[in-house]
Amino acid sequence: MNAAPYLLMSSSEILKFESFFQQQISGTVRDQNGVPIPGVNVIVQGSSNGTMTNLDGEYTIVASVGDTLVFSYIGFKEFKVQVNDTFTGEVTLESSVDALEEVVINAGYYNTTQRERTGNIVKVSAAEIEIQPLTSPLLSLQGRMPGVELSQAGGVVGQAPTIRIRGRNSLRMQGDYPLIILDGVPLDASPINSVGEFGRSSGMDPLSTLNLTNIESIEILKDADATAIYGSRGANGVVLITTKRNIQTKVETAVQARIYIGVSQVSHKMDLMNTREYLSIRRQAFENDGVTPSETNAPELLLWDQNKDTDWQEVFMGHSSPITDINLSLSESNENTSFLIGGSYHTEGSVFPGDFNYQKATANLNLNHSSNDKKFKLQFTSNYGTDQNHLFSGTNFVNYARRLPPNAPAIYTEDGSLNWEGWTISDNPLAVLNQPVEIETNNLIANLQLNYEVLEGLSLRANFGYTHMTSQEVTRNLQESFNPDDWDWIELNSFHSDTKRNSWIIEPQVDFSKDFGQLELNMLGGATFQENTTTNLFLEGIGYSDDNLVGNLNAAEEIRVSTDRKITYRYAALFGRLGINWYKKYFLNLTGRRDGSSRFGPNRRFSEFWAVGGAWIFSEELFLSKLPFLSFGKLRASYGTTGSDQIPDYGFLDTYEVTAGPGGLFPTSPFNPNYSWEINKKLEAALQLGFLEDKINLEVAWYRNRSSNQLTGYPLPAMTGFTSVQANLPATIENKGWEFIVSIAPIQNKKFYWQTSVNFTVPENKLVKFENLEMSSYRQTYKIGEPLNIAMLYKFDGIDPETGRYRILDANGDGRYDFEDRIITQPLGRQYYGGIHNNFRCGNFNLEFLVQYIRQDGYSISQITTPPGLYGNTTRDVLNAWQQQGDPEDIQKLSQSVYSLLSYNEAMNSDLVVQDNSFLRLKTLSVGYRFPTGFLDHLGVRELNLFAHAQNLFTLTDYKGLDPETGNNIPPLRTFTAGLQLNL
Repeated sequence: MNAAPYLLMSSSEILKFESFFQQQISGTVRDQNGVPIPGVNVIVQGSSNGTMTNLDGEYTIVASVGDTLVFSYIGFKEFKVQVNDTFTGEVTLESSVDALEEVVINAGYYNTTQRERTGNIVKVSAAEIEIQPLTSPLLSLQGRMPGVELSQAGGVVGQAPTIRIRGRNSLRMQGDYPLIILDGVPLDASPINSVGEFGRSSGMDPLSTLNLTNIESIEILKDADATAIYGSRGANGVVLITTKRNIQTKVETAVQARIYIGVSQVSHKMDLMNTREYLSIRRQAFENDGVTPSETNAPELLLWDQNKDTDWQEVFMGHSSPITDINLSLSESNENTSFLIGGSYHTEGSVFPGDFNYQKATANLNLNHSSNDKKFKLQFTSNYGTDQNHLFSGTNFVNYARRLPPNAPAIYTEDGSLNWEGWTISDNPLAVLNQPVEIETNNLIANLQLNYEVLEGLSLRANFGYTHMTSQEVTRNLQESFNPDDWDWIELNSFHSDTKRNSWIIEPQVDFSKDFGQLELNMLGGATFQENTTTNLFLEGIGYSDDNLVGNLNAAEEIRVSTDRKITYRYAALFGRLGINWYKKYFLNLTGRRDGSSRFGPNRRFSEFWAVGGAWIFSEELFLSKLPFLSFGKLRASYGTTGSDQIPDYGFLDTYEVTAGPGGLFPTSPFNPNYSWEINKKLEAALQLGFLEDKINLEVAWYRNRSSNQLTGYPLPAMTGFTSVQANLPATIENKGWEFIVSIAPIQNKKFYWQTSVNFTVPENKLVKFENLEMSSYRQTYKIGEPLNIAMLYKFDGIDPETGRYRILDANGDGRYDFEDRIITQPLGRQYYGGIHNNFRCGNFNLEFLVQYIRQDGYSISQITTPPGLYGNTTRDVLNAWQQQGDPEDIQKLSQSVYSLLSYNEAMNSDLVVQDNSFLRLKTLSVGYRFPTGFLDHLGVRELNLFAHAQNLFTLTDYKGLDPETGNNIPPLRTFTAGLQLNL
């Protein structure tokens, strides 16, 4: 057609000309099964002209010949068609599961997807877990999730880590454990008590017997929408651990072997003084005090070799710890049945001197079966683990490593026995090697889930769970652990602990799902019946006649029982959920639970918890169709209540203790029938955005949790006859903050793939209410408007130029130092934290690394180092100790006087010792190679991968101690491993 006449037309003539070619197009949009799809967006590409299909999938739109119509609807591939004379208006859309829809999220009692979830649930997959050479599954989450604080007590395997989800909710340090569920079975996550070294640290990790390679995913549930269905157990968040169901679903039989070996070492050492520096400091201290050194108060100056220079850090924690891990599994499946059976063996040594080691063996079974008509389904999982721990926390070795003078005597004599000569101030550091600790733990976790579809959409379910855990510990103090000069009067002894934890749970449920056009309803109702039984027995055997008999209680002259108790905890609940999905754009989730717990008084034993959550996928609205860069947008919010019953059992009962005289009892705590639940009210709002076909994803969440009705011991006046009563304090704790997740996949093709994700958390914790705080015993611990983790400190006032000693401010001028002078309120802990994870794939090569960052304030190394001038090594900073006016005032004048020690102790309770303990750590680094399929076909192998991994590779920090995370304990070990994975 000649365009010239067209260009000469007026605007009104052009409109008439175009309308001649426009036509009204009508039709129906169906899916691949021929079912009409209501709510489909239909637009004319490049224009604002659009419409939406009605409930019968019908639409009508005006378009011109040559225009392109675009049909789009969530869950289906976008369809484009050009209008021509043959176009009938009938359209069939193909289903399409996008990246967000593919990510299935375990919400506990039901499953959802990343796209449709209304609550705050974050997930870590098996690929991120199994590459890490760890024994605790919780430690695999470090740096990978916003709102989740995880810290190690030390670098020794078997120690329980600390996990907090969205801050500290309780005045009790033991009241912040999250609920941990493995395949539907709740686990007791509290550390196992120990009579040995672990008891003086964090306790033992009850989850260390799990096999990390057998874990499919770990989900963390945080807000009210996600946790309220767990009621009283969800106040501190929920950790859901799901084990693997199958190795490869596309084959009938599959065998997998995964093996790696490696070595661990201490990742950082302190900068301590050498012999020359140390001796000069000691001589200066004696000179400043005007005291003459003697063989008693200064053996390093008069008795010990002045030229000997030993790196005690190398001696006590400089060894290499070998690691070996072997995993084997077999899976098989047919149309109705599949199973996975596996086993593993893990062993590692120690960085300390001596024959220390840790061994773990696990076995797992997962069985799935369905009837021919698929109405009946059965799933059984069983995980068994046993470990033998011949380790200890190493606190003694760490203390010796940083305090022993570098010219201290040799530890061994020429004949290889322990040297006791010359150790005039302390005993031989390696005497502890003759105090062996043996810990054996056995853990069985089993779960059976039954499901029967009564009618279409209506199913009956039942969940049965059982756990049985035993932990036995023996510490033997042999004769060689004592100085031979004391052998005439010492008594050989042993300490024994026996802990058993048994639990069962039964949860009958009914589930109903039904689609009413574009309205989808999901309803769930159920009940929980649970019982936990815990027994603790702590014994001491005394008076053994020979080392060979130590530990055999039958050979002891006396057996003392320090603890013998049995605790039974019962719990029952009713719960329900209603999920509404309208047009796959509008979501509403209602959950509720009524709980009853044996831990509370008879007047307040039951309570209700609930939540409402909603989400709107606004990117599916027609008015946003002109934003091609926005591929996904969702607003969600939730509010509700959860509770906490994490208190000692029988706390509401009156208690008695035995009097000093025979046959007498006296009361220690009165009966409190109104002892009740802590209540945590949770509010959250969040925005999720996807850009450029979801190559860039952003999630921003704001939350506020308020925990009230605090459970703790309330002090009573002496006139009542009791010291305290277990009660609910009128106190409220608030945790609020911002959480950010950014995921970017800028390059995605067959040759090269790059994906990076960043998580970032800005938490805020404070005590917002505490009635009569100033009149309670907690006034020296907490302040309203301040975080729970605070230090009330003196104000450091420099160094007195006349004495050279530390000086603190007498705030009220009364001539003495007491609590009234502690005018500095210093928040401790994290201000913000996060992690950066990168994954690169080029051909068959893969590179992955995780960087963890924590901004925090804490105590400096000064609090745990030797006072300036006293016996014992310390950091080189002491070389810059104050000598005269004008010198730096960080370290007082070298001295051993009582007055100097008093001023030192006061300064250690001032703001002098608070510093920035932030750190950046390369947490993980992995390199892998996947052999090409063509090569494997010749070997008859389905898959073969080689990999190498580094853990805790380096840490950047201003902290001068061993580690800003573990403080005075052994730091997280630097670990290197290499191995292979073979699938047949």
